[in-house]
Amino acid sequence: MKGSFYRAKEVTRITEIISVHNLSYAYAKSADAPVLSDISLAVHQGEFVSLVGTSGCGKSTLFKIIAGLLEPSSGELRLHEISATAKRLGQVAYMPQQDLLLPWRTVLENCLLPWEIKRSRSKAEVTSQVIELLERLGLAGIENSFPHELSGGMRQRVAFLRTLITGGGLLLLDEPFGALDHMTKREMHSWLLEILDELDKTILFITHDLEEAVLLSDRIYLLPGRAGGSVEEILVDLPRPRHSKMNYEPRFIELRAELERKLYDNTAV
Repeated sequence: MKGSFYRAKEVTRITEIISVHNLSYAYAKSADAPVLSDISLAVHQGEFVSLVGTSGCGKSTLFKIIAGLLEPSSGELRLHEISATAKRLGQVAYMPQQDLLLPWRTVLENCLLPWEIKRSRSKAEVTSQVIELLERLGLAGIENSFPHELSGGMRQRVAFLRTLITGGGLLLLDEPFGALDHMTKREMHSWLLEILDELDKTILFITHDLEEAVLLSDRIYLLPGRAGGSVEEILVDLPRPRHSKMNYEPRFIELRAELERKLYDNTAV
């Protein structure tokens, strides 16, 4: 069997792509109540790692710090694809929950936005890559369509493709399926599981959906829901390839129950 789980365990566990040590962040007006406090975690090349925690525990704030939109108040963050002296902003592929497709631009034009910012390759080369990826992602022939002509699932796939075009081996996905209905979300899970091996990317994923976290992840980090709490790690020891029918298997149910229990213990006063 092949899959990112086996790559992570056997080959790439020693290769850290993100290192976070004792990181804290507080907004200027609330320095005494930090959003993040002494957070430490690591993500290894080729892994799919999910961040889970209650609303307000700082998951999206951590993503913004990794992406260079914010700077930590204290602690250390190291992205091993990027020089320690280089700016992170614009170097990390970051997909927020909303697709943020520009309604006046076609699918192709939306996907070319990262190229317009960097222009590190020719437009013809990137356009060819977009067309190829559209086909691989099950979206062949829609490059000239506008966002309002697409379903919710198609829009999210286009937003995901645009994130891929940003480049680099690390993808930050902030609840990308959170706004979708249940059936569309299931379809997106199946689609993502099918292409994970082909992508050969490292994915850091935020979700409130515990089943989604267990189904997709190699490891799960549970962020503390109160000051002074510590980050907990759960290894998802399910084989790959994964599929949605695993939701009913005993080990899947056991892992989901463990995650729910830890989430409750983590937030209890």
